[in-house]
Amino acid sequence: MEIITIPQIQVSLPATASLATLVGNTPLIPLHRVTSRLSPDVQVLVKAEWFNPGGSIKDRPALNILRTALADGSLSNGKKLLDSTSGNMGIAYATLGAAFGVRVTLALPANASRERIKILRALGAELILTDPLEGTDGAMRVVRQLAAEQPERYFYANQYDNPANWQAHYATTGPEILQQTMGEITHFVAGMGTTGTLTGVSSYLREYLPHLQVAAVQPDGPFHGLEGLKHLASSIRPGFYDPSVPDRVIEVSTEAAYSMVRKLAQQEGLFVGISSGAAAQAAIQIAEGLTQGVVVTVFPDAGYKYLSDDALWGAGE
Repeated sequence: MEIITIPQIQVSLPATASLATLVGNTPLIPLHRVTSRLSPDVQVLVKAEWFNPGGSIKDRPALNILRTALADGSLSNGKKLLDSTSGNMGIAYATLGAAFGVRVTLALPANASRERIKILRALGAELILTDPLEGTDGAMRVVRQLAAEQPERYFYANQYDNPANWQAHYATTGPEILQQTMGEITHFVAGMGTTGTLTGVSSYLREYLPHLQVAAVQPDGPFHGLEGLKHLASSIRPGFYDPSVPDRVIEVSTEAAYSMVRKLAQQEGLFVGISSGAAAQAAIQIAEGLTQGVVVTVFPDAGYKYLSDDALWGAGE
């Protein structure tokens, strides 16, 4: 199957937000060596989301949340955008917020990678580092309290419950995948963090491909090293998550995801993040059970923000 590149979509935005026109329209890349044992009639394709200006898929929902809040007045009177993050959404907020002239305050676990914290500070975000043992749920509780106490100061973006999150993927990621695969996609695989990608893309694609199979990916337990993903059974569940959306949920271990990250780098030349490794592991697992089909998954970001992770790359290497 030929992989096609879709034309850049032009969006009418203020001149101060021209960076936003670069969000989306990311490449779809076939995997080769890590899928060499598959049936010749089966393909695994990955959406390379690190091509977004903020470096991750989170640019899509961050842009939609910002544009919606500016349009409806939620960010008026000099309010700051406030939210919790594991890193990538925060970087997207800070990147696009700088382009729009919006100040950003973020809570994230104190054990977020050093690279992410440095990037956020370089972009001018105000950071609240929360208890690492409480993970992203702890950061969420902190911002909820802060938003309740100071509503005149903050617009709580609330990425886990804000419909502008999944709607961004319905409006952009889903249509791109349908066009890039020429409608031949048979399986869609997405990791579960906010579940915005899973919800938005699946909703769009099923309108055109009602028999599409959807798989959700989550860590295999509450204690894991898959930054950006949630074990939903033990976490605060996003408000718009519908458990009937995925046909199946695949659990991936931290070790398997780390191993796949290294394979993708060394065998495919794709230097990606940990959640991408988990997505690839799940997509290949599905593909191994097929005799024909097109499996598409999303690689949320590149690997540069994980270089300090000694468990992934080894200490001193």
